[in-house]
Amino acid sequence: MGSRTMSDGALREWEGRTWEEVDGKVRCLVCPRKCVIPEGERGFCRVRENRDGELVLLIHGKVSTAVPDPIEKKPLFHYKPGTDVFSLGTVGCNFRCRHCQNWQISQAGPEEVPLEEWPPERIVGAAKRTGCESVAFTYNEPIIGLEYTLETFEACREEGLGCVYVTNGFATRRTAKILGEVLDAANVDLKAFTEDFYRDVAKAWLKPVLRTCKIWKDMGVHVELTTLVIPGYNDSEEEARRIARWIRKELGPDTPWHVSRFHPDYRMLDVPPTPVETIEKFVEIGYEEGLYYVYAGNVPGHKYENTYCPECKEPVVVRRGFSIVKMHVTDDFHCEHCDAELHFVT
Repeated sequence: MGSRTMSDGALREWEGRTWEEVDGKVRCLVCPRKCVIPEGERGFCRVRENRDGELVLLIHGKVSTAVPDPIEKKPLFHYKPGTDVFSLGTVGCNFRCRHCQNWQISQAGPEEVPLEEWPPERIVGAAKRTGCESVAFTYNEPIIGLEYTLETFEACREEGLGCVYVTNGFATRRTAKILGEVLDAANVDLKAFTEDFYRDVAKAWLKPVLRTCKIWKDMGVHVELTTLVIPGYNDSEEEARRIARWIRKELGPDTPWHVSRFHPDYRMLDVPPTPVETIEKFVEIGYEEGLYYVYAGNVPGHKYENTYCPECKEPVVVRRGFSIVKMHVTDDFHCEHCDAELHFVT
């Protein structure tokens, strides 16, 4: 499968309209914060600056990390399984998560991290040389670098490379729709299911994230979700059920949900790691609520890393960490045991 096509209309909608002038300042239109930025200042994300009345993206063409990864590491278990994805990170974020596990780049400005020039053509060349079938913006929040990612994906499409986001999903409706024209797959970090969590832990809000997920799913983007389960914050059975029910109702039961184990980091060093039993309970609740594919993350070797057929319940993809050990699927990704459809994108 090659990349999807961005329409000329979507390109026109994006070009030159990521900001607007407001009383001598500029208002950013990329994420729901819609920061109003005075001359010489930057928005919340620290990478968009008002220079002489224009909003400048300081990380355009610049990355902190550029490496091939297994697609399963994103995690994306149902998009091009077993392939590699060329993965790029820049700096900055439109969240302030206290538990951020990439805080060294996500909570930094462009002057605080060594950045290297990576124009789109260099990215495409590196992806092809390393045998990757797709390109992902990941490690920090890609939405804040909208223009750079769109230009890169335009180059990727020309070479048949898939276009991937690993994201918090915190976009305006317009940004989400523009991205929906070009993204092939996205893993969206659904951090919790309460506005209290988003406000207190991430300094953001939930509603736009849910909206982005729905927009992308409706536009044909392959969507998988990840929830990092943090003891004492979002680890109740009630929260698990609310998330699972929302996924089934709004995105469909074939939408994969990754339930990941927390480890202490950044400004949550006083919180213990998530018990494996809690992760298991979340996975089981996901299945009870009718989801077809629920996975345990950060628990290497666990049976819930595997994909099970939603019909006969037999294991069809056996994994360990980010590696596929065995597959029991047909060439068109049906179950070898009962021929049920397995909802993979290849």
